[in-house]
Amino acid sequence: MKILAIESSCDETAAAVVENGRRVLSSVVASQVEEHKLYGGVVPEIASRRHCEAINGTVKKALEDASIGFDGIDAIAVTYAPGLIGALLVGVNFAKGLSMSTGLPLIPVHHLRSHIASNYIAHPELEPPFLCLVVSGGHSHIVEVKNYTEMKIVGKTRDDAAGEAFDKAARTMGMPYPGGIHLDKLAESGNPLSFRLPRPRVGGAPYDFSFSGLKTAVINLIHNASQKGSELPAADLSASFRKAVVDSLTDNFLRAAEELGYKKLVLAGGVSANSLLRRRIAEECAKRSWECYYPPLELCGDNGAMVGSQAYYEYLSGNTATTSLNARATMSIEQ
Repeated sequence: MKILAIESSCDETAAAVVENGRRVLSSVVASQVEEHKLYGGVVPEIASRRHCEAINGTVKKALEDASIGFDGIDAIAVTYAPGLIGALLVGVNFAKGLSMSTGLPLIPVHHLRSHIASNYIAHPELEPPFLCLVVSGGHSHIVEVKNYTEMKIVGKTRDDAAGEAFDKAARTMGMPYPGGIHLDKLAESGNPLSFRLPRPRVGGAPYDFSFSGLKTAVINLIHNASQKGSELPAADLSASFRKAVVDSLTDNFLRAAEELGYKKLVLAGGVSANSLLRRRIAEECAKRSWECYYPPLELCGDNGAMVGSQAYYEYLSGNTATTSLNARATMSIEQ
């Protein structure tokens, strides 16, 4: 089964053709990073406008790269939740138009589910059930993936997401958008024990995260130093902050796996590209003889291939939509 998949939940206009959920025939991403870099973050109105400009050419290129026409496509898939509502609407309405004009089935895909599915592309042997840590700029979840379409949240952030904390700390340190990537690179040359930073806990919810206080702590450090006319060692501060975030993610993830009985652990989402997080999870799994999976760097960010992968399993479970499908800014991965 060949699926044309469309992704436009934030600032990447993406399209791909995926066969049977695992084989990527094409994947095209039109990035807006350079434009949003001017503002230090994603500007929703600009993102929506750029999606309108790029989506037709992106989809056309995906079909051309796959050497296929609509007569060879079996279904149209699209990310419909969660994300920036204006950005989502561009992809959803374009997909609905394609479905109406071609008569092909329309498959609605949850953005976080598709991030998890990026691992199915990279690891053909991977099958549920497993425990997944989904970490991105807007989400930090520990999810029980019971099967391809049945998922349960066992832990989540109570405030900021890990990716948001990385980006805002990096921005305060003067790094360009997207800051988390630059902070990760700089941290590799720093001493992670140079600064003592908090590891917040959520009372009564051992698997939940809280990054707001940690983010505020590092921002206050930077501002206090600036007011005194001094400069903090950027590499050391980056390494210390990165370690604090990764410690929180790893500790809760491993605790959940041990207490819930999972020995197959998976990373997904944009922050799964973080080099320390990848190393730590791989090392901890190796110590316990557990299985460990995470996507290659090119599949960590938003892309159409992951949407096409999850769409295949949504279709098999009977999840299709009519042209009344609407975008949703927020939606649980469990729905």
